[in-house]
Amino acid sequence: MDLRKLKTLIDLVSESNVSELEITEAEGKVRIVKSSGAPVVMATPVATTPAVVAAPVAAMPAPVAAAPATADAAPAADTASHVVKSPMVGTFYRSASPGARPFIELGSVVKEGDTICIIEAMKILNEIEADKSGTVVQILAENGQAVEYGHPLVVIE
Repeated sequence: MDLRKLKTLIDLVSESNVSELEITEAEGKVRIVKSSGAPVVMATPVATTPAVVAAPVAAMPAPVAAAPATADAAPAADTASHVVKSPMVGTFYRSASPGARPFIELGSVVKEGDTICIIEAMKILNEIEADKSGTVVQILAENGQAVEYGHPLVVIE
């Protein structure tokens, strides 16, 4: 989609009472969601490339629009398990670079605050930290997989 057209759509959503706008074209799908601040744009290309999040401001706002994880995507875990979910749309990576050792493996013991993976969004690598201490019992996303906001990534017991 043409950047001028995208900017025009963002401006229209910003100035109107519309809270969400989704447009599908041959090149892909664009969804503009107005949050309390600036609108957040989510584009999904038709090709096999991962989803991209673009914001019209220099600083990326905290994700507001949430696509809830489906019940079939949730792990079958007991009540002592904790699921770390993706805080943003992007591409999941288990290591810092293609040849590097993964941050976590099955059975890894993690402490709260340890980096467990990276989500790439807009060519920015965002380190995702464990929000609970414990042992990694499941890794639910594949390396290089496109993930949505709220997508389950890792199960920690």
